[in-house]
Amino acid sequence: MGSAAELAAAAFMMLGFPALMLAALVPSVPAFAAAAAVTYLADHYLHRKSSYLVNRLSKVRAGLSIRFLIRQLLLILLLARLGLADDLIYYGAIACFIAFYGLQAPHGALVTLIRNRRRMPVATRNIDIASRIRIPNAPPRGLLHRSAEKMLHLDLAAVAGILVSASLESAVAGFVGIGVTVGVGCLYVLALVPYVRGAKIPPNGQKVLAAVDAWLAEYRPETVLYFSGSKDSAYQVNMWLETMEQLDSRPLIILRERVILNNLAPTTVPVICVPGGVHLMNLDLSNVRVALYAANVGKNIHLLRVPTMKHVFIGHGDSDKLASVNPYSKVYDEVWTAGRAGRDRYAIADVGIRDDDIVEVGRPQLAPIQTWRGVPEGPRGGAADGRCPTVLYAPTWEGWDGNPGNTSIVLAGENIVKKLVTADPPVRVLYKPHPFTGTVSKQAGAAHRRITALVEKAAAERATDPRFTADAAAQTAAKAELARIEARLAELSGKPAGKGGDEAEATRDGLVDMARHEEVARLRAEWNTAYWRSFGSHEHRVITGAEPRLYDCFNVSDAMVSDISSVVSDFIASGKPYAVTDSAELGVEEFKRQNTAVRAATILSNSAAELDGLLDAVRDPAADPLAADRGELKRYLLGPDEPTSIDQFNTAVANLAIKAEARNVGQASRAAAGAAEDELAGVPAQRVVTAEDDVTA
Repeated sequence: MGSAAELAAAAFMMLGFPALMLAALVPSVPAFAAAAAVTYLADHYLHRKSSYLVNRLSKVRAGLSIRFLIRQLLLILLLARLGLADDLIYYGAIACFIAFYGLQAPHGALVTLIRNRRRMPVATRNIDIASRIRIPNAPPRGLLHRSAEKMLHLDLAAVAGILVSASLESAVAGFVGIGVTVGVGCLYVLALVPYVRGAKIPPNGQKVLAAVDAWLAEYRPETVLYFSGSKDSAYQVNMWLETMEQLDSRPLIILRERVILNNLAPTTVPVICVPGGVHLMNLDLSNVRVALYAANVGKNIHLLRVPTMKHVFIGHGDSDKLASVNPYSKVYDEVWTAGRAGRDRYAIADVGIRDDDIVEVGRPQLAPIQTWRGVPEGPRGGAADGRCPTVLYAPTWEGWDGNPGNTSIVLAGENIVKKLVTADPPVRVLYKPHPFTGTVSKQAGAAHRRITALVEKAAAERATDPRFTADAAAQTAAKAELARIEARLAELSGKPAGKGGDEAEATRDGLVDMARHEEVARLRAEWNTAYWRSFGSHEHRVITGAEPRLYDCFNVSDAMVSDISSVVSDFIASGKPYAVTDSAELGVEEFKRQNTAVRAATILSNSAAELDGLLDAVRDPAADPLAADRGELKRYLLGPDEPTSIDQFNTAVANLAIKAEARNVGQASRAAAGAAEDELAGVPAQRVVTAEDDVTA
């Protein structure tokens, strides 16, 4: 429903219009001016915030244009009630608003035409399109961004001038305001005209598609990562970008939604966004041998129909959730899992996936996770030359269905954090909640705020505890380093590749700057190091936002408490002790039976009474009763450490590409043999789709 400020602004705006009517009927020019100012400011604020509330007004026939029209009609009523119906300013106001609304039609038509002509049938990144077709610069952002709101707000000069005239009984100010409104409105329309004609028009869709096909013929992609989804699912494709960059074959990423392209993380891999299914099916992908799918969605069918490549479901995480054994997976030639656990899940679920079609490839994304070497020795209190153990609390969010087993944050979160911050010997707590926490459940949001307050209060108390010391000079230097890095990152992100004026310009200028890309990667690594040095190794911390990343939190932690999600499976790669909360109170044995990833975990009840077992394992690794179980579970869930996951992945890609090529060669041979036989018999040959054929048939 929006923030409290947005709710207040919406209330002021909606109450402002009855106040306008009352002021017009009284009549009172000062009251009308005050109410008008409130409605203008509230409307502008809500639009600047892209508020859900203001967007809903159009659904109840109180949209932007209607609100402006009502305010103008009430101004005419005010003039009539003031006895100015026979004055020139009255007729001037009527003529002004009629002319002003007459300008809305050509303005809206020009804006729509410009946007439609500049919308590409495909958008790209890291592909040289500019050398093949000419794409002109986008119009200045000021002309098209929030254009309807800007155009309507031009009436402000006329409204202000007319109110001044009504107050002073002189028409001069009113006609000056009318002239400004109509004149600037005409100039706005004229400024748009050049962008619908001549050299400022981008090439048509046919030429754009031809240019993309020409690039495909030259690049000859071999392995495609295909993805379709909503804005919130962009992380599912982002997690595979680094893996795609490390492929031995030529990679390509195909996206189906522009919103995913806009939320795609920086990458050096060529990217094509093809919203239209027909356009996708007309792309020349005859060189592709392997297609990888990160999600089970309906639009996958547009590529699955191509027989000259092999299709693989790679997913976007490893967990015991039902999504990991979706029956939809039967449509793929192979299903790739991290380890043996994924294979067994399909067997147990019995959803029609043949064991022969499952390949274990590890999880290449987990390479940045460092394995545990035990807690460094140091004084018990956590002096400058040592540290106390760090425990990460990373609960997942509440989900859509209200299942109490989704997250520990509501029933167990406060108990977990209270035990951690009061532990003796002490530990350091990092609290990193899921970014969706509280978006569905008010209880989850309230629990998150209470947990945040607990951690911050404990941090403040520890800051005054003489047992804990820190190197203030080192922290100051680290903070200065952070400021330097952030300033440079902001400079580099001023206009990064692929973030041009609009889609067409972003496609034209979307070639990655390798020097910039490498510098950003280096700076982010330096930022992460400086971040952890910028505060004491004993200091409790609430960590939200994208940075530091979850894996960075893994690497500085000695143990983790979490819920059933892929976070647990990923943390297992570190070999560190972990605990999982049985928030649904299934019982230890049933909880382990249902969830493979917790079989080497300390199982917590909602009271968190069992947390001491986890802390004991952290403080004395030699007495850790679950260490061997964690090693075995790691191999079961994620596969062996050698060969590395990326080597396993590349091998799987190469093997499947050989199968695809063998199929295509076989089809071509059969087609040639059939054609020869038919020619001898005088019968027209039947066609067989091969890699060289147009796959749009």
